[in-house]
Amino acid sequence: MNKTTVYLVRHGQTEWNVEHRFQGHQDSPLTELGVKQARWLGEALREHPLDWIYSSSSPRAVKTAELIRGSRPIAITECDEMKEINLGEWEGQIVTEIAERYPEAYEHFWRQPDRFRAAQAETFAEVERRALGKLRHIVRDHAGQTVLIVTHTVVVKLLMAAFEPRPIEQLWELPYIHPACLCKIEFTEDGKPDIKLHGDISHYQEPLLPAEG
Repeated sequence: MNKTTVYLVRHGQTEWNVEHRFQGHQDSPLTELGVKQARWLGEALREHPLDWIYSSSSPRAVKTAELIRGSRPIAITECDEMKEINLGEWEGQIVTEIAERYPEAYEHFWRQPDRFRAAQAETFAEVERRALGKLRHIVRDHAGQTVLIVTHTVVVKLLMAAFEPRPIEQLWELPYIHPACLCKIEFTEDGKPDIKLHGDISHYQEPLLPAEG
């Protein structure tokens, strides 16, 4: 059977991850650890065939993709459809402060994602629509090949939920999507997904610490 393999990856740890700030469409650089996380994954995939690389157009994702790619002669295709959820006025703000200022919306974000609404922000359904639509195009355009996609937590969660399938109310249940973790999905010729890895961090070369998310 002619299968298509997709490696779905979250970007490496960033400065705002460490500071516990919402990022969304805004950006912050990879930390030293974030760079190492991406390189570790690149080393783990070094002997695996890779035909195409796609990345969210956010710099933290593009940098992660570059580090994973290493010396492979593969161009990185940037796409807005794989960007993180747009969080509007929440972006750049510390998580605990948002929880205090917008308790209901914050609760919805983590407990009832289908009800989440914030000023100038996307809904989870809108993110799923754009990201899943793009992924379907990628699988169709690269049938029989192996593709790496570097994206963000909410996008990874929504895509994997669609593949499992998992209701959006349970979106934040385990596995946790660590920085530079790896999901591997194999698609049959008729587009059916077979999840091989979900949030895998076996490529990490240092112990995971509690504050490293």
